[in-house]
Amino acid sequence: MSVLVHGWGFARLCGQTSLIAFVNRPLLESDLNRDPMNGSERRAVTALAAVFGLRMFGLFLVLPVMALYASALDGATPLMVGMALGAYGLTQALLQIPFGMLSDRFGRKPLIVIGLAIFALGSVVAAMADTITGVVLGRALQGSGAIAAVVLALLADLTREQQRTKAMALVGMSIGASFLVALMAGPVVDRWVGVSGLFWLTMVLAIAAAAVVIWVVPTPQRMVRDPGVRPSRERLREAFFDPQLLRMDIGIFILHMVLTALFVAIPFELISILGLARDAHWQVYVPVLVASVVVMAPLLILGMRRGWTFLVFRLAIAILLAAQVLLFGWSAETVPLVVGLGLFFVGFNLLEAMLPSMMSRLAPGYAKGTAMGIYNTFEFSGVFVGGALGGLSYGAWGAGGVFGLCAAATALWLAIAWVGRTPPLRNSITLQLEEEPGLDLQELERRLRVITGVHDVTVLPADRVAYIKVDDEHFESSQVYALRGVLSAS
Repeated sequence: MSVLVHGWGFARLCGQTSLIAFVNRPLLESDLNRDPMNGSERRAVTALAAVFGLRMFGLFLVLPVMALYASALDGATPLMVGMALGAYGLTQALLQIPFGMLSDRFGRKPLIVIGLAIFALGSVVAAMADTITGVVLGRALQGSGAIAAVVLALLADLTREQQRTKAMALVGMSIGASFLVALMAGPVVDRWVGVSGLFWLTMVLAIAAAAVVIWVVPTPQRMVRDPGVRPSRERLREAFFDPQLLRMDIGIFILHMVLTALFVAIPFELISILGLARDAHWQVYVPVLVASVVVMAPLLILGMRRGWTFLVFRLAIAILLAAQVLLFGWSAETVPLVVGLGLFFVGFNLLEAMLPSMMSRLAPGYAKGTAMGIYNTFEFSGVFVGGALGGLSYGAWGAGGVFGLCAAATALWLAIAWVGRTPPLRNSITLQLEEEPGLDLQELERRLRVITGVHDVTVLPADRVAYIKVDDEHFESSQVYALRGVLSAS
């Protein structure tokens, strides 16, 4: 019997998913992700991180100034202003999985280029719009270039399993950096070129990203065929209704709903309470965001320690709730407004970093692709709902209504996070089984289950794959490798 082994799990650093794997060959103790990336992998990762970063920078750039700009357009209502912020989330949520499936059939790079072209077209529509409806249509069109899943799939195609944690962490860092820099730069660039100029800039960034895909990103020679990586209709119901996974899905929905809703109200509060002109909002965003990263970093490190993850996770939600309560009760005062905004970004950045890692470690190995697809759909749906409800709340009750909505949603999330048992977080290992006559899969499953540190085993005979959940503290990979000789003699 010959077993090909690679372990994998997800993490997010500053806001995006990362995939870790060991090796696609018999696992040895020396295979614990120690060898460096080769030149082709470094080129692919750098290029795709740039593609992701350029695209997300364009989306985030308009976030701090969009509400103010949209409110001055013909046909503007609070609801339409919220839609201008959140419309891209709806089309992102609807089209992520279709884009991924099309990329399986027609190739990753063509679908990424098409998605970037649609994104650029949406930027042009929004830049040329002189009504709120035109901006909403442009934003929805931007979101229709739903390439996030395709880019991550291409990254998996271009890297070895044992390098994907580094690869996707670097992509995550590019997205996190884009978020921070865009929020700080948006008001400054707006002063020079206006919001329509920001949309033209996002078009240029999309074209630059497409050029990187065409001329810099290598063309993969094969696509990853691990059934656990790809979304599966058969596993959809199981992944959707799993209580632990559903808690994570609801969490990312609320997190991005709150983020989008806040930016319906915060720009107006900075003007009315602090007396800051639109092009001076960076004077608040820069120190607040920098301070939030300084405070968040040690909490994130603590959350990585065994036994501390769920405590830090719940603490982050509590910090988010404290920020909303502070804004709801005292946003008419300068200090509570600024402190509340700072606390919000501490909680937001911490949760953005932790949620995907927790999600993927809770998901069964054979359904990770499906689980993460559902997770991303909830995330983008939250953007859309946050824009719509934020706009309605602002129109009915002003900024207090938005902050009250966000506080209520966050309190609900904290209650959900506290209900039920605290599940163990296990890493997954995938066993790729070679075609060998006489291999007894039932015997393999039985022997895997009695290995120290193994907590769950799922064997998929049709795919010649076995997935096991392991406790890193007690599991030793040499025990799996030893099965090769034992089962060969059976």
